Amino acid sequence: EEILNTENPSVLISIERCAAAADGLYRNMRDLDISDQTAKVDLLFDMHSKTIGIGDGGNEIGLGNVIDGVDKSETLVSYPAISKVTELIIASVSNWGGYGLLAALSVSAGKNILPTIEEDTQRISNMVDLGAVDGFSGEQIYKVDGFDLAENATVIEKLHSLVNGS
Repeated sequence: EEILNTENPSVLISIERCAAAADGLYRNMRDLDISDQTAKVDLLFDMHSKTIGIGDGGNEIGLGNVIDGVDKSETLVSYPAISKVTELIIASVSNWGGYGLLAALSVSAGKNILPTIEEDTQRISNMVDLGAVDGFSGEQIYKVDGFDLAENATVIEKLHSLVNGS
């Protein structure tokens, strides 16, 4: 509460941010308990009136909006997040949902704020070089949730085309 009162954000946005399940534990996509390594950011979302959650697996902030669907899925997490948001973006890859939001904001603002393919590829490469792992395989490889950098670039390219009207 102190953070929200001090910072007074107009909206909270979360991309691929783990939230607690009904048992209070925070789990990754492989249902491993990562509570000790997870900041309890979802608590901020529970106390704010304007929130956006972007997720892909069921364990993220906001996926509590569709907990019944996540619970019935055989391909999503076994312990879905209970955290809810006012606006939910579901994507095959959370990053892509974030890019979709940036594309919508770009159109609204009349200015393209999407990262270039080169910028995004460099960011991913830098993170992997520093030890980040692919969310799907858990391996230190140049992929995003199992998709290689070329597939990731295709999504960004298509969004740029939408924003630029071509």
